[in-house]
Amino acid sequence: MKNFILTTTALTLVASMAFADSHAKTIRMGTEGAYAPYNFINDAGEVDGFERELGDELCVRAELTCEWVTNEWDSIIPNLVSGNYDTIIAGMSITDERDEIIDFTQNYTQPDPSAYLALSMDVDVTGGVIAAQTGTIQASHIASTGATLVEFATPEETVAAVRNGEADAVLADKTFLTPFTEEDASLMLIEQEEMLGGGIGMGLRESDGELKGKFDMAIQSMKDDGSLNALIEKWKIGETF
Repeated sequence: MKNFILTTTALTLVASMAFADSHAKTIRMGTEGAYAPYNFINDAGEVDGFERELGDELCVRAELTCEWVTNEWDSIIPNLVSGNYDTIIAGMSITDERDEIIDFTQNYTQPDPSAYLALSMDVDVTGGVIAAQTGTIQASHIASTGATLVEFATPEETVAAVRNGEADAVLADKTFLTPFTEEDASLMLIEQEEMLGGGIGMGLRESDGELKGKFDMAIQSMKDDGSLNALIEKWKIGETF
């Protein structure tokens, strides 16, 4: 999924208030709101999608009062660390790099293949110009190959770059890209895929161990009773547990 690349300097922000009594405060659930079907803003202007439905159920099971806030992807980790919200639930892969900065719950999805969307099946993904959203695990992967990386702030802009000829292909989660092929016959997924990341989890400040424990138990209960798999199938997220 997505991988945020941050420098040590950018992470000097420290949360001014630690999680103390979850029953006495509202837990703010931070998401991007721009990565369907994981999270998006619906016609009513509300956060919607797989992670909205999942997050609401996790809060019920953890006996927490929760509210949703949105934040742009490129600053989503710094704003968690600085205390602007209490969790990240935004299609964020669990990676070693991130785990040095924040903490994660257990994963609530399996790793989703990353796919290339292009206008031709014979695009050169190792030597061509490949688009990716800034700060994602896909951008990091492209940078490690012989391809030329072009980055954009939003995932929709990466697809537009392919349509208008700025990029030969875009690399992103297959779940995100597939609907574009169904809407536009000129766009196609090439056969090559990349297995990146280790599944998606909720991000929390490292000091919030009690909150992490509550959400871990809630996620596990949904795995145990099959309700998590039902949501994964409903939203066509990928492989079930």
